[in-house]
Amino acid sequence: MGVEPIGTLNLIFLVALVIPIFIFNRSIGITQTKKIIISIARMVIQLTIVGIYLQYIFDLNNIWLNIAYIIVMMVVATIAIGGSIPIKRTIVFLPVLISLLIPNILMLLFFNGLVIQIDQIFEAKYIITIGGMLLGNGLNGNMIGLSTFYNGLIKNEEVYHYDLMLGATKFEALKPYFKEAVLVSVNPTIASIATIGLVSLPGMMTGQILGGTIPIEAIRYQIAIMIAIFITKYFNIYLAIVLSSKNMFNAKCQMKKQFLKEEVPS
Repeated sequence: MGVEPIGTLNLIFLVALVIPIFIFNRSIGITQTKKIIISIARMVIQLTIVGIYLQYIFDLNNIWLNIAYIIVMMVVATIAIGGSIPIKRTIVFLPVLISLLIPNILMLLFFNGLVIQIDQIFEAKYIITIGGMLLGNGLNGNMIGLSTFYNGLIKNEEVYHYDLMLGATKFEALKPYFKEAVLVSVNPTIASIATIGLVSLPGMMTGQILGGTIPIEAIRYQIAIMIAIFITKYFNIYLAIVLSSKNMFNAKCQMKKQFLKEEVPS
């Protein structure tokens, strides 16, 4: 038993249901119509292209090509993260890339080798799909976490300096912003874990059930991937803050303003 196919015309009918949103938005003064149209168009084009070349990658199933694809995904995610935080992209690129690379690769090896125990841990359909889920959550977590950390520090720079003057170490002075960033990053995942199955049936589980997998097996996969996402996301943001902050402070523990995208008044 497989999934029922969705025709192109059926998708068009579904997309047409977005039109009332444009009408409602206009009536209350929300000018998001162009952005919504561009976003949906980009999604359709990007996913169509992905569907075409992923089939080729799955059929070829070359270990080095699979690894290269995952690395390219991480580079693209790193660029996206760098564009969303108040630090110049060139300064945070390598730290963020490393923060994604280490936890995600280690989790993929552990997940594929010890949890689901497949013979070829770099098999395309596993490493790319599972890696994509881990990386997607890491991307979101790093964007939110790094923005929270650096924006909080910029906003409360005087408080940070005051703590240093009172004798706090750099770590002690940064700890409140570090704590807030980690919590903001992982709290959505914690909330999702707590309500999964009661409030929602997640995508991986639903997809497997629609594909013919018995529910209990699909549930085991979902439990495993949610725990893997939480662990990976936590270490993604932890490493991203630790590694990126090494370049952001001088010997006196002052933030290097020249690395900010916008100059902050002293």
